[in-house]
Amino acid sequence: MAKVVVDAMAMQRALTRITYEIIERNKGVDDLVILGIKTRGVYLARRIASRLQQLENVTVPVGDLDITSYRDDIEHDADHDPKVSAANINFSVAGKKVILVDDVLYTGRTIRAAMSAVMDLGRPKSINLAVLVDRGHRELPIRADFVGKNIPSSQRERIKVSVSEIDDRDAVEIQQA
Repeated sequence: MAKVVVDAMAMQRALTRITYEIIERNKGVDDLVILGIKTRGVYLARRIASRLQQLENVTVPVGDLDITSYRDDIEHDADHDPKVSAANINFSVAGKKVILVDDVLYTGRTIRAAMSAVMDLGRPKSINLAVLVDRGHRELPIRADFVGKNIPSSQRERIKVSVSEIDDRDAVEIQQA
């Protein structure tokens, strides 16, 4: 059984608030780039970039970050050399203020992998993390700089983020595992 904890309007408000916080903390959008972590983080990143465009009248570069080969919880070949998939990143991150965007922050392992991938692309000026949901239960010392909603949950529960671009609706649900 699933319980909706964030509906479409609440998600839109959270992303708008995150966008304003990004502008405030960075004193504008100069040298800002946004990288969405596949899969749902990509769509959230694009929405934030669209809102930045509306508010600041500046197009902020957005890229898709596939961190699969950087994961430490997935088996890889012994001679596997992780490479970031830069197919959808057509700009440099060197010297830029990078905003990583993901849907849910849980153990921190996805973000650790994403930071390694970003560093392989170049040395940014800074990396900040924006997440729609922070559910706690960290295994690594990672925290989000911009949080849409804190949703305390047990490890037996699952947080499911739906985005209209691929799920035909916007929502965040807590599901019993």
